[in-house]
Amino acid sequence: MGSKNRTASYTKLAPDTRYGSLLLSKFTNCLMYDGKKSVATRVVYDALDQIKKRMPDADPIAVFTDALNNIKPSLEVRSRRVGGANYQVPMQVKPKRAESLAIRWLLAAIRSKAGRPTYLRLAEELMAAFQRQGEAMAKREQTIKMAEANKAFSHFAW
Repeated sequence: MGSKNRTASYTKLAPDTRYGSLLLSKFTNCLMYDGKKSVATRVVYDALDQIKKRMPDADPIAVFTDALNNIKPSLEVRSRRVGGANYQVPMQVKPKRAESLAIRWLLAAIRSKAGRPTYLRLAEELMAAFQRQGEAMAKREQTIKMAEANKAFSHFAW
């Protein structure tokens, strides 16, 4: 493993200011475009306020973490080359990778829905994921289904 797949963001990650959550600040960093952190932070906090408004009895940060935990995949397929053929081999997902996949899928889901403010899209996708629905959740189901379908090749996993 070269220096290519190590990011400094984990070692230097500061918890976010309002909730003191490391996961939230990681998410904010992933949401940020062109180094505009203040914009990303505002979007995230507005989304959490929106969740608070729509689900008054729930703690927004708990909704956020539960939603991400719901999106995290347990299995995924990886390509493995065995004797001139490529097999899709189902594998367990490491915790850190599961987290970054969840974040990536969530962002992909909200970026694909155009035409409304990002914080509204984010709030809705988070609430959907909290109830185990939504686009990011569908992506997770799809990934796990792929892994299930390719169970026959699991003996290539090592």
